[in-house]
This record gives sequence, structure tokens and C-alpha cells, in this order.
Amino acid sequence: MGHQPGIKGMLTGEENLRFFYPQHSQPSLWQALAAVGLAGYEDVPVARLSAGQQRRVALARLWLTDVPLWILDEPLTALDVAGVDMLTQRMEHHVTQGGIIILTTHQPLRPRTQKIRCIQLVPEE
Repeated sequence: MGHQPGIKGMLTGEENLRFFYPQHSQPSLWQALAAVGLAGYEDVPVARLSAGQQRRVALARLWLTDVPLWILDEPLTALDVAGVDMLTQRMEHHVTQGGIIILTTHQPLRPRTQKIRCIQLVPEE
């Protein structure tokens, strides 16, 4: 997932998820949207959602994927405190299941129960 949400504004949240996961049923797509706090917004065109809600539509893909490696570029962008907590919990769950996450962020991550290796880049002076 890149810095931009990578979703189509004219499509609904459900339609955006169906593009990436056509094998999933409507209930599983709706469950993914509910998991990111978008229950009731399944059929609203994404262009009508706030930036944070659009980011949540993109992040809902993490509830549908079964790939072990996630590469996330600024996944916390445009998320409120509840959204950051929700995503952090999902990332922790993924790691406890044996997954690996490589991410970039300018925001501090909350204290974690999982071991993490951080590489911090400091600009040259």
C-alpha cells in the first residue's frame, strides 16, 4: 500500500474492495469495511468520504489479504487516534500470526508487545 490510498473515487468502498478481492463474498467485504469503522458506508462513493475514511477503505484490504509480507508507505496518514489504534492492533495481529511488515512512517508508533526492528534515517548535516 502506497502513500496515496490507491482507490477509485467514483466507486463505493465495497466496489473498491471487490476490485482487489473478487473472490470474496459481499458479507466479507462489508465485514472488512466494518472492521475499519465504515459500517453503513459500504455503498457510498469514495469521493464523498473524508480523507481519513478514504484511507480506511484502502486499509480494509489488510483485513482481506492472506499474504505474509505487507509493505506499507505512511499507512497512518489521515487517520485519527482511533484509526491509528485500529491499524496498530491489526498490524500486531498480523505479526503474531507470523506475518512481516515493512513500513515507513513519520509518526511514532505506540508501545508494542511484539519485537520490532526500527531503522531510523537521520538527515546528514
